Amino acid sequence: MNVTQPLQGPPMNLVDIIDLKWLMARDGHHVHVERLQRDPAYARECLTKAASSTQGAVQTAARRLWASCGFVGEPQV
Repeated sequence: MNVTQPLQGPPMNLVDIIDLKWLMARDGHHVHVERLQRDPAYARECLTKAASSTQGAVQTAARRLWASCGFVGEPQV
């Protein structure tokens, strides 16, 4: 069984999550909002992928959410 815990730290802003979701869709990537909020491994994977985007807006959204998730440093691209 795969059990996940909610992310620690301040809650992520839903507007920021939806922003990332639509920005990532433009790059051809699907973001599962609920999973992003609850699964730290998925969140780290998504945000790392977003940080490697060629689009500055996607990179900025990824960095903003990275900090909200309580991850240390910057996403490793």
